[in-house]
This record gives sequence, structure tokens and C-alpha cells, in this order.
Amino acid sequence: MTTPPEDEASALARIEAARGRRIKLREQFITSVHGAGGKASAALVEAVFIDAFGSPSPELTDGAILEVPAGRLAFTTDSYVVNPLRFKGGSIGDLAVNGTANDLAVSGARPRWLSTGFVLEEGLAIDELRAIVADMKAAADKAGMTIVTGDTKVVPRGGADKVFINTSGIGVIPEGRQLGAALVAIGDALVLSGPIGGHGMAVMMARGELAIDAEISSDTACISPLIESLYEAGVSPHWMRDATRGGLGTVVNELARACGLGIVLDDEAVPVDTTVAACCDMLGIDPLYVANEGCFVAVVPAEQADIAAAAMRDAGAPRATVIGRVAADPAGVVAVRNGFGGVRILDMLVGDPLPRIC
Repeated sequence: MTTPPEDEASALARIEAARGRRIKLREQFITSVHGAGGKASAALVEAVFIDAFGSPSPELTDGAILEVPAGRLAFTTDSYVVNPLRFKGGSIGDLAVNGTANDLAVSGARPRWLSTGFVLEEGLAIDELRAIVADMKAAADKAGMTIVTGDTKVVPRGGADKVFINTSGIGVIPEGRQLGAALVAIGDALVLSGPIGGHGMAVMMARGELAIDAEISSDTACISPLIESLYEAGVSPHWMRDATRGGLGTVVNELARACGLGIVLDDEAVPVDTTVAACCDMLGIDPLYVANEGCFVAVVPAEQADIAAAAMRDAGAPRATVIGRVAADPAGVVAVRNGFGGVRILDMLVGDPLPRIC
């Protein structure tokens, strides 16, 4: 029996339907073809990234078009190469989002938009990538950010450590917010949002290279709600910084050098969880140099210090506290005073005691 010829309209309809069908991702692991720009690349983007992040427009373009409100913009970028990819309390995925959101927040901005670029190594399991992407989506939603554009590259085995992530973020700075080391004055107080050292120690434990078994979780989180609580309480921060690589000790040294004044910390006032302190002591690491990913320090006028700490505690940081002050001397130097009245100089971090923590 001969099949009757298909009319032109039916043929066109069938072709259009075929074009509209979603390309299926059949592979279980990343291969070189996922970076070749063809059907495999499109399948990876649609089945992993678009499924998780959504698409801000009906078509995939090379850039996002944003409706920007009036005001100043803050823009930041960072790359994440943490090893291992997953640790107690977080993963490279939420770390990449929170780290960028926090850089915007300490600039006085409200985080809004995020771009992300992935460098994937051949052999990475697709399910592992899906889990990382899901963590990113959850963190972005919590931070109030929309992931609007991105890019993916694949490198041969050995060319990366499973996955590297770059994120860039844009935030909007509300009118009237001004921050900078030039605003810091003698007598200002330093307020810390919470315990230090959790992230760095959590990653160290997850690496499995130490004969230590401790329940330590990363503090990775978006700090924007805490910063907004300061402004809502009428606090006028002069300077803020999230204490990531190099820890609290590094960022207060950067502050001292930038403002040319002395920073005096109260050693006993700086909160450190008991388990973190014990692990640091065993490893010979000062907690002040250990990385954090959900902790920041703000410099505020002395009369607003207690208000600032109380506002952050009410906003979900129960251990926020005043940890020090700005002084005329020692100019450009950080001094740490202990409970016995002794003073030590806290210098910039030398070396890298915590490899690949962000």
C-alpha cells in the first residue's frame, strides 16, 4: 500500500513541532561535547541550568537586559574553587552566590542580579552538577537575587577540579548610603555579626586529611538582612567588610591601613565557637585568620554600637557584639587586648594555612 504524499502544510507543521521538542540530556557525566556549542551543549544548558534558574526571557541571548531603578549601582565579581565541593553546612554552589551577595551588601547595596560562569571538568557527574546548581538557586532566592545570565565551558580531565564557578553581581545602593575608610573616626566602634572561623574549619574537616572528627558547620549565608537591619534601626555605618579569606584579622588590618588609625580589638569579646577554637588550637591556627562566609564587621559611631549589635541580634544573629574600637594609636596597626591587660600586635596573614576554602 502506498502512503499518500504529505501536503506542504502538514510537513511544515511536523518540522516545526520537531524543532520545538526539547533536546534530551542523555549523558550521566560531563564530556568534551558539552562544551562544543552544539546539541549536547544546548541539552546541558536547558536540562541543568534553565531547569534550575529559569530564563528571564523567552529566548536565550548573550546578555541580560535589566530594568534598573534610580540610584547608584554596586558591581562585583568573584571566582570559587573550593575543595571539596561539598562540606558540612554548604557547597561551592551556595558559597558562590552568598559570597557575591555579601560583597554587594557590605558596599551598602541591596543585591539584585547575578551572572554565573561554570568551568566543568570532563568526568563530572551530571547529578553532582545538578545538586550544586540547586544550591545556587536556593541561595539566590534567599538573597533576593535573580540569576539572569551565564556561561559554561568544559576542560579536559585534569584541567580543573571538577567545577570552578565565577559569579558577578549587581546591587542597588539606596539614596543616602555612604561608606568608606575616609569616614572612620577615632572612637568609632567595631561590631561583629557572629562567631568566626566556622567556614574555614568546616572545609578543613571535609577535606579528610586531618585525624580530627568535629561537628563544625560552615557559616555560609547571605548577610544582607543583617545589614538592612542596621539601617532600619537608624544606624549609620561608616565602613563594612565581610571577613572571608584571611578572616577577621585580615580585614581589620586592611581597615587600619586604609584609614591610617589604630584598631584595638578586645580578644575576649570576639565570639568563637568552642569546637572551632579547640580545632584551631590543635592545628596551631589563630581563629582570627580563619575564613568566614556569613560574617561581617561594621564600623559605627560609638553611640550607635549597642543599637547596631541589638538590631543584628533581633534580625537573626544572636551573637552579634561589639568587639573593639578605633583609636589614634597605634596608627595603621591592629592591637589585640586580652583579659589580663596584655596587648599583642595582629599583623596581616602570612602564608596560606587554609588552602582552597572559597
